[in-house]
Amino acid sequence: MKTLYFDCFAGASGDMILGALVALGIDREILIEQLKLLNLDGWQIEFSTVDRSGISANFARVTVPHEHQHRHLHTIVKIISDSGLSETVKKRAIQIFTKLAEAEARVHGIAIEKVHFHEVGAMDAILDVVGACVGFEMLGVERFVSSKLNVGSGFVRMAHGNFPIPPPAVVELLKEKRAPVYSTEITGELLTPTGAAIISTVCEEFGVLDDLQIEKTGYGAGSREYKDFPNVLRLIFGETNNEQRTTNNEQIEKLTLLETNIDDLSPEISGFVLERAFAAGALDVWFAPIVMKKSRPAVQISILCRPADKEKFLQLLFRETSTLGVRETEIKRYALPRETVRVETVFGAIDVKAAKSNGKILKAAPEYEQCRAAALEFDVPLREVERAALKAFEETLENG
Repeated sequence: MKTLYFDCFAGASGDMILGALVALGIDREILIEQLKLLNLDGWQIEFSTVDRSGISANFARVTVPHEHQHRHLHTIVKIISDSGLSETVKKRAIQIFTKLAEAEARVHGIAIEKVHFHEVGAMDAILDVVGACVGFEMLGVERFVSSKLNVGSGFVRMAHGNFPIPPPAVVELLKEKRAPVYSTEITGELLTPTGAAIISTVCEEFGVLDDLQIEKTGYGAGSREYKDFPNVLRLIFGETNNEQRTTNNEQIEKLTLLETNIDDLSPEISGFVLERAFAAGALDVWFAPIVMKKSRPAVQISILCRPADKEKFLQLLFRETSTLGVRETEIKRYALPRETVRVETVFGAIDVKAAKSNGKILKAAPEYEQCRAAALEFDVPLREVERAALKAFEETLENG
């Protein structure tokens, strides 16, 4: 999986993420052209190489015209939705701003529709968020992971007055994902609301990443300079394998389980959801009869998938069923290594799947669809075809 790792030893901000993405090698001209699709006037982004305590980093200087009014979420959503950007970029950018609006609403105790975006609603924040989403798409990122987040210390002046670091909205954003944070002797705001919104929205994993095959790194510079402290965000890009192995050679894979309980869904719709989920690449789908409140009979829909595919199955459940909420659980699956051996039988060639442990075959099963087709073609019982395939497989093992 193409993986992007946020190494936040100096926190993160929107312009630091933009600078680091360009340092990773995305084409800055294409990035600028994509941002022009927002149809906003008067802005400019300049990229330059700067030194931050001995580290060469890319600094993104975003210049925007002075604006006299604050924006609500619906205004920002309209700007992004009406643009010519790809649907993936639009969706992710709107999700980031929505998360930020929800955090601000909780902090101020108001409805999300009444949230006034101040610093984070300005044009430069829109450019930072959308620019980051464009960069993620250009890189083809499939998995996002972040280190522990250095938030800084002290106080910061915001629209409502002086606030402790990290600011309340940043705390709300990180709390939702249970993101690990820390602070050192460095004074100042290291993790901004925009940076926290981007990272907390796209990242499902936080901590040390120990299975990344590094392809390239990029450093994005912060605006402040500290003595003997590199105020930079490091992005590390490469390939990860979502599988590990135990000492017995079983595969351990991190998977996502999505579940929802529904008491008003017809069997026809349930069957359609199952078919669509498997067609979209679900690893497994199952239904279980349950009893909900007021003794109502219901069904629990469970979809097992890889983390990178979670979003499309969430949308499938929301679009095709009457559910209002879906539960998510991160699980580990232990699976025996498998191999497929093709054998020749009197009914034709049949594939046999064999599972191993410590190099020894524990079990084998012929491919059902091939056996079914052969049974229909030769007008014989299905079990006869399966026995013939297993016998041929055993003979193949004996003959080496």
